[in-house]
Amino acid sequence: MSRPVLVTGGTGKTGRRLLMALRARGVPARAASRRPGQGRVHFDWTDRSTWDAAVDGVGSAYLVAPSGIADPVSVVIEFVEAAMARGVTRFVLLSASLVEAGGPGMGQVHQWLASSAAEWAVLRPSWFMQNFSEGQHRATIRDEHAIYTAAGTGRIPFISADDIAEAAATVLTAAQAPNTDFVLTGAEALSYDQVAARISAAVGFTVTHEQISAEELVARHMSAGLGETHAKTLAAMDVAVAQGAEDRTTPDLQHLIGRAPVSFSSFVAHNVAVWTDGRGVGARVAMSSRGDPRLLR
Repeated sequence: MSRPVLVTGGTGKTGRRLLMALRARGVPARAASRRPGQGRVHFDWTDRSTWDAAVDGVGSAYLVAPSGIADPVSVVIEFVEAAMARGVTRFVLLSASLVEAGGPGMGQVHQWLASSAAEWAVLRPSWFMQNFSEGQHRATIRDEHAIYTAAGTGRIPFISADDIAEAAATVLTAAQAPNTDFVLTGAEALSYDQVAARISAAVGFTVTHEQISAEELVARHMSAGLGETHAKTLAAMDVAVAQGAEDRTTPDLQHLIGRAPVSFSSFVAHNVAVWTDGRGVGARVAMSSRGDPRLLR
């Protein structure tokens, strides 16, 4: 039996899906999390005393950078060096579509892996579909019937976290390490206006895309608990989207997983309940026709 795969961010959007994908392939996997629990090993990026136990016996590792720390690049590189010293041979880094090797943040880790690791891959996905169902847009769609961005009419090839997990499972278990990066996108690029229209059609109420300034978006992120630096980084990414930086699709995902990406329409159809508090479209429309204002929250 192959050595286990260590999955950092094991309870996150891609990590928990990757664990299921690996186990479905019969690959032993070890979830790393700050929250101990059944099937999870205690792991904290900022507590080096947890590192050795997490990597003992591991053959490969999926790297999801820590958030909320001052210098995640140095921490990730130090961890990879420590893991290499204990026999871990392959590393797969989750980065972002707009971040080239040598760029800011995980671009620095990407460059380091390319020059220092014998077996590696970097996944650079576009924006997650799950941002609408599990992330920052879920509550505003449900409660305010709105999506707030500074992305203007810029288009994004939204990708499912399920597809990212399948891609990660592929490169982690391939007989030969790819030793390259992959820009992962969905099948079509959509503006937030188009996203709002598709969700509206599925849920039975109108969802609008509220175009706000980058400064207003920073304030919204900070009011939700993000630090100023992180909030400004996310707002800057929206500005890049507005300028067309994400308006592309690539064949990389289909090459890795052997099928077409999950479509945005399919994603919406499977997530109606998260925006309607579990009520179907028919029930939502029928009740709203009686004029109860509580149903329009």
